[in-house]
Amino acid sequence: MKSPSFDYIKPASLNDVFALLAQHGDGGRIIAGGQTLLATLNMRLSEPQILIDINGVPGLSGISLQENCVRIGAMTRHSEIEESSLIAQHMPLLAMTAPHIAHKAIRNKGTLGGSIAFADPAAEWPCCVVALDALIVMASKRGLRRVKAIDFFLELYTTAMDADEIIVACEFPLMTATTRCAFDELARRQGDYAIVGLAAVVRVEQQTLNDLRLVFLGMGNIPVRAYAAEAALEGKVLTAQTLAAAKMALAGELHPVADLYNSGPMKRHLGAVMLGRLLEKLITGAH
Repeated sequence: MKSPSFDYIKPASLNDVFALLAQHGDGGRIIAGGQTLLATLNMRLSEPQILIDINGVPGLSGISLQENCVRIGAMTRHSEIEESSLIAQHMPLLAMTAPHIAHKAIRNKGTLGGSIAFADPAAEWPCCVVALDALIVMASKRGLRRVKAIDFFLELYTTAMDADEIIVACEFPLMTATTRCAFDELARRQGDYAIVGLAAVVRVEQQTLNDLRLVFLGMGNIPVRAYAAEAALEGKVLTAQTLAAAKMALAGELHPVADLYNSGPMKRHLGAVMLGRLLEKLITGAH
């Protein structure tokens, strides 16, 4: 199937982008890496009147270490995050997650901001930004606005971003010396959408779990933070008993719907298995 006809423009500044969004309203769509948008166009799931290509807008890409955060520009490619020594040192969760994203060719083109804006509940970056308590930085002609990642994803493919805004960066709070993280996902084949995935971040002090954040992908319409399982583990040492309690709590708060290959109960079971695996990694420091 071919895409519907549309106009195309490549603005040179954010102010030009804002003017185009104001002019075209719902008929305008931002294109960054295009790895999702082009597919939806070809399947006629999206029919914009004009594509606004932001690849020529300066200042939207790059990775930098700030005083209290790591800042990643929205146009930064997945592969740049994957290969960054700064990310490996200061945001290892992103480094260990990036290779799970589709295939290398897609990682070379796809962008962090595009993934966050599209808000696919089976995508890796939305799950990670919630687990890392990141701020989503958006810009419009009214100025900059920051929203916590946990508040950014509202419903299936729906975010807190206003129609006149675009994502310009994500800001990740720096991790402490005792913070550990882990990521894993289960897919039918490498590069397929994940059946279930889990990003976990925790402070481990004398084998005790503190400030645990467990965020699942593929388990709902948005990244699902497992608050009950976190509460069952908070301030505790990981034992067979505490793990069993966490899995029981998890079973009560995960309500995944079936996909083409897996039932809801199967996905819930896989989530519990993944929880046990990642908690063991966090305690032992294994990769």
